[in-house]
Amino acid sequence: MLRHVIAPSRRFTKASHDVVRHPRLSSDAKILLLYVQGLPEDTPCRPLSELARKLGIKGRAYQKAKEQLVAHGYVHEWRTQGGRGRWITEQLIANTPLTDEQAEHLRGAPATTSPPSTQIPTVGEPAPRTVGDCKPVEDHSDKTTPHPPSEVRPATDPEPEPTPRPADSHQLACAERVLLSLRHTRRELHLGVREARALAVEAVKWLERGLSESDLRQALLAERPEGGVRSAFGFLRYRLIQKLPADPSPPPLPQLPSPAALVVCSSPGEEHVFRPLGEETECAPCRQATACATFYGAPAPEPDRLPWRERFAKIGATQSSPGGQSRTSAPELKAAR
Repeated sequence: MLRHVIAPSRRFTKASHDVVRHPRLSSDAKILLLYVQGLPEDTPCRPLSELARKLGIKGRAYQKAKEQLVAHGYVHEWRTQGGRGRWITEQLIANTPLTDEQAEHLRGAPATTSPPSTQIPTVGEPAPRTVGDCKPVEDHSDKTTPHPPSEVRPATDPEPEPTPRPADSHQLACAERVLLSLRHTRRELHLGVREARALAVEAVKWLERGLSESDLRQALLAERPEGGVRSAFGFLRYRLIQKLPADPSPPPLPQLPSPAALVVCSSPGEEHVFRPLGEETECAPCRQATACATFYGAPAPEPDRLPWRERFAKIGATQSSPGGQSRTSAPELKAAR
């Protein structure tokens, strides 16, 4: 390999080999970091996204480059809410990786010249100022960005584990399976595993109200919007909440009347109590005996304890007329009944 290098005498940026040869930084991330490092001293603070647009790094390419710089400690962000409720984003760009504690220290310290020290890593000889030690402000109050601001997370942090399911997760698993199967019928309703797991909490409410998995699937696939589905997660979440069927609560039990209190029977004889149906003062057997004594002049006979078939045979044999018709008194008929 032939190499011909002429070092520039002015207008150059002194870059560290740790940045230029970093194996996990893309070319966009390296160029963006070197561009910020080479800004003049009197350059006003600007958001990192605005500086990236000047280099032609936009959209997803910028987001990816920024995520790499944040993950490896070259970019740090803090979001705070001002006195009037407006959110402010502070950014710190360094030409050497900084931990969260070191970035917090630089954030609170004034931007003055500091010699090399063993606490804060430095590259090369002392410079008039720390490259990228500025705090540009991004105002998100009057615009909507396609991607949320990146969270500061060390590169060694593992992926957050999903929330463990409860022990009785059969219905959650059924609801998640229904949500994941929607993409086979309609491609625009494609959900990831985490999205389906988050929506399964709302879908379980449908299954708890008596709907089957087939009914839930048909309800989510019915009435396709005219303009199509822009966000499968948002569309399904809205439909699960707004179209939730009514809870089939059981009908109220009829209010049975409370039984009347026991009263003492007013008829002569041994004292006993009964439960009246109205305003009567005597029990049913005493009223029957009183009626028989008034009508026939004698008390009603004691009822026979024989079975009804034998009782009727006995009455028919003892009180039958010559013409074949039995004559039975009213008390005896009542006793037979």
